[in-house]
Amino acid sequence: MQIQNVAIFAKVHDPRCRGIASELITWLEEKGCTPLVEEQLALQLGLPAAVLEAEIRDQAELVVVLGGDGTLISVARLFSSRDVPILGVNLGSLGFLTEITVEELYTRLEKCLEGNPRVSERMMLEVTLHREGQQIEKCNVLNDMVINKGALARIVDLETKVNRHFLTTYKADGLIVSTPTGSTGYSLSAGGPIIHPLMSCIVITPICPHTLTNRPIVVTDESIISITVASSFDEKVYLTLDGQVGFELREGDSVEIRKALTTTALVMSRSREYFEILRTKLKWGER
Repeated sequence: MQIQNVAIFAKVHDPRCRGIASELITWLEEKGCTPLVEEQLALQLGLPAAVLEAEIRDQAELVVVLGGDGTLISVARLFSSRDVPILGVNLGSLGFLTEITVEELYTRLEKCLEGNPRVSERMMLEVTLHREGQQIEKCNVLNDMVINKGALARIVDLETKVNRHFLTTYKADGLIVSTPTGSTGYSLSAGGPIIHPLMSCIVITPICPHTLTNRPIVVTDESIISITVASSFDEKVYLTLDGQVGFELREGDSVEIRKALTTTALVMSRSREYFEILRTKLKWGER
């Protein structure tokens, strides 16, 4: 089935992204497609009309993201309630998520418009914040959720359970719970393992644990993880989702993490595979 409505998101303050977005809009219109341009990008391009995010989320059959992994992650959260293919175009160095180059853009788009894009289905996490027995926030994330302390050099106590079974109380600077996709992000920097992105599991990685025998642990994707702020020593503690959305936590707050019901469908490059991207990004084999 021919794709008609194509959403366009871009790193709006990057002039290269704006230039390519303008060319892309013209190209799509010539193909008989309807470009759905979000408000900030439309403003930067001087377009007379923009489409509200809610309308884009409901109408888009394909999403093109111009920018880096951070831009794509924010778009993935927007479309977390729908299984819409996302084509990420990286204008800088090769990205873990935005693996399509500018040179490949229109070739991959041609295939996508035919209605049969080659995609990689990525697991997401559903993160729910509870306070005094009430649900405060709920959000799906593609990469990770992080609980960490503020600026003072103190540790925070995080009581952690898996499927209601007590795991441990982490005394640490914080805790990262990530998807396989997010395993090469903050979790990797904190000493977590690299997990192939098509696996279904959840990674729990402590940040600078006070107990040196605390190590990252991988649990099944059927696990429900519960983390309670047991003691913060009057230190500010924050919950951060995908490194982009944050909430201040209070002592006694609990965060529940489980596999989300939806996935993120990333359009794949036909010219490279995951291990090549891994070698390139992590500079393996270089002196």
